Amino acid sequence: MGERFDTVVVGAGVIGLTTALRLQQAGSRVAVLTAEPPAETTSSVAAAVWYPTRTRFEPSVLEWATRTHDEFARQAADGVPGVVMRPTRMLLRGAAHDIPWWASALPDLRTLRGGEVRAPFTGGWAFTVPTVEMSHYLPWLQQTFSAAGGTLIHRRLDALEQAGVWAPVVVNASGLATRALCDDTEVRPARGQLVLVANPGLHTSVRDEDNADGYTYVHPRSTDVVLGGTFEIGEWDTTPSPATAAAILRRCTDLLPELAGAPVLGHQVGLRPFRDSGVRLEADPRPPGPIRRLVHNYGHGGAGVTLAWGCADAATALVIGAVRPG
Repeated sequence: MGERFDTVVVGAGVIGLTTALRLQQAGSRVAVLTAEPPAETTSSVAAAVWYPTRTRFEPSVLEWATRTHDEFARQAADGVPGVVMRPTRMLLRGAAHDIPWWASALPDLRTLRGGEVRAPFTGGWAFTVPTVEMSHYLPWLQQTFSAAGGTLIHRRLDALEQAGVWAPVVVNASGLATRALCDDTEVRPARGQLVLVANPGLHTSVRDEDNADGYTYVHPRSTDVVLGGTFEIGEWDTTPSPATAAAILRRCTDLLPELAGAPVLGHQVGLRPFRDSGVRLEADPRPPGPIRRLVHNYGHGGAGVTLAWGCADAATALVIGAVRPG
């Protein structure tokens, strides 16, 4: 049967790895079970900027987002690879601009003034949030987990109960795979296409979410700029569309003319694990097979990085509460 662990986490994206680290810190012997290496998960393609994309307000979601913001801020101050606090501007169209529900998670959100906004925009917000370069951060998560004694097991499951071979307690952080593993038909892909261009000297992230031509954002990183994007629910195709790429380039260059002529470095498509009713983070009342405790942590859609550490804390509390004596 092989080695047994206290807990096995199914999934090695940002949700699975952060949860595994928190479980380790709580004293659990942890294995991460994954069908793909972390570098090939959906998380590896994420633009990975803190922002509750297409996420409805709930008190728990605000708490997860706040905890995650604060953790990334600490990591940025500590020099964790790939984590940077970056100035951001959200440009708004239309008449009414209520302060967003997630504003309380940020210490510095302010309303843009007249001279800071040009047509067609009628307002906006400025704030500073973590940005995470996943090509640096996912390896850091994996190495930190392994250095603390964690085990990474490459195996594709046909059913969640198979994870009970490795541990009596299972955390299901399998993202889009939960559609099959849990027969959760609420879980659907939200296809996101990105264009990567050389950075012409940009430092500030800019968003134009109300653009009638499509979801538009510009996220500078250390050596490139992520241009987006799309949020196509129910689309499984991971091949970049040239027409979509051209439209993204056009929208982003209209937003920031400094991007005109920036060399295109690549095209990426990721399938976000969208769930109609939002994140499922709970203990399963009927764990299957040999599993004594099953905690679900999936359905983060485009907000996986934004909610990761807060959800890892919450999932760990559900696990540790079950395994403490008495």
